[in-house]
Amino acid sequence: MTAEISFAGQVAIVTGAGSGLGRAHALALARRGVRVAVNDLAPAEGGAETVALISAEGGEALLCPADVSDGAQVGAMVQAVLDHWGRIDILVNNAGFLRDKSFAKLEMADFDRVVNVHLTGSAHCCKAVWPVMQAQGYGRIVMTSSASGLFGNFGQANYAAAKAGVIGLMKVLSIEGRKHNIFVNALAPTAMTAMTDGLVEAAAAERLDPAAVSPGVLFLTSPEAPNGVILGAGAGAFSLVRILETAGHWLPPEARTPEGIRDHFDRISDPAGLSDPGGAFEQTAKFIRLAEAGLAEETPS
Repeated sequence: MTAEISFAGQVAIVTGAGSGLGRAHALALARRGVRVAVNDLAPAEGGAETVALISAEGGEALLCPADVSDGAQVGAMVQAVLDHWGRIDILVNNAGFLRDKSFAKLEMADFDRVVNVHLTGSAHCCKAVWPVMQAQGYGRIVMTSSASGLFGNFGQANYAAAKAGVIGLMKVLSIEGRKHNIFVNALAPTAMTAMTDGLVEAAAAERLDPAAVSPGVLFLTSPEAPNGVILGAGAGAFSLVRILETAGHWLPPEARTPEGIRDHFDRISDPAGLSDPGGAFEQTAKFIRLAEAGLAEETPS
């Protein structure tokens, strides 16, 4: 038997918790004893149902209607949670929706709205809880990305751009939060929800229960969580997604042309020596090392 992870005394905010993945995450956290602020858009009928489900199981939940794309509403939501419970340990950024259409037919208003909810909404929520978590010296934040944002998907330019954006936000916050014991990770889930209804074959949909994803959220929001990772989850399976870079290849000045890159592209793209840089400056330092090594080879001894 392995030791059970403890969430004793913790408080979580789960956005978009009125249905689907958000509801599953809220229920999973409550079953571990976490007091859960259930966010949903006003009038929040779905959120009220989630609160009722948690209460029926003996858990504690607070209904927090708010549009995450509105910073003022998010600030009021966070203050309401603090007034009620006095702390916030966990934030699960889950709120979102789809406006799928091929890029040629996509209205930019729909592009903006999707990005505002998924990406800017996540930033609003992080910004509002950040000083609370800093003062506590503890926090766990989960961003919700998607395979569309990581690998692309036809008809989802707006959604994919937003979901790729939250990865960049996660990476920066995982670096900035580390010294305050604030760990920030991303989940890339696949589940059958109202948002994906009609997009998944019926046979596969039976396996894509949102509850099968929520153990990933529990791990990423736990005291034993990693920091700065992307966890894939769906149908009870879990994976680690990494952004990797090849070792790289230095070109002398005379070869720094499009033709030079073409002629050396096999070396540039060689997968041997793939690495996962821990930050932007690690890439810069690597390029400098490559340049110094290349110059040393060219300079006669």
